[in-house]
Amino acid sequence: MRRMRPVRWTIAALLLLVPSLAHANGAATYSSRCAMCHRPDGAGLPGQFPRLSGRVGQIAGAKDGRVLLGKILLYGMYGSITVDGKPLTGLMPPMGSLPDQDIADVLNHVASFKKAGKPPAPFTAAEIAALRATRLSSAAVGAERASLAAKGVVVP
Repeated sequence: MRRMRPVRWTIAALLLLVPSLAHANGAATYSSRCAMCHRPDGAGLPGQFPRLSGRVGQIAGAKDGRVLLGKILLYGMYGSITVDGKPLTGLMPPMGSLPDQDIADVLNHVASFKKAGKPPAPFTAAEIAALRATRLSSAAVGAERASLAAKGVVVP
């Protein structure tokens, strides 16, 4: 049996760590970009910033919901929404300056908050890159969210 050289051991060890590094990257990006408004645990601030915990994973379970979540991070969102029975009007700033992998990592991190039911498939950089092909305003994303809320994809 051949012994692995130290370089191969290092590469093998790094490959095993890649999934946890992606989650750590998502957590770090969320902490620096999102937690101020949505809180470190995703609880949000009632009446000001929507709760993400327990909602993102549910929304990501539907194809249209996944697309919406990617668009919200890429293009931001403006408009009136209802979350937990409370109306909110505001602006979610766009995060489209982030690389596709960072956006996917943030979505995967937030989808892990307060899991309910079957976890959604992980978001990928390719999925986010495909959404960049269609440029949207934050108001158009808000209108799309309203349409999906009316269909029950986004639960108020």
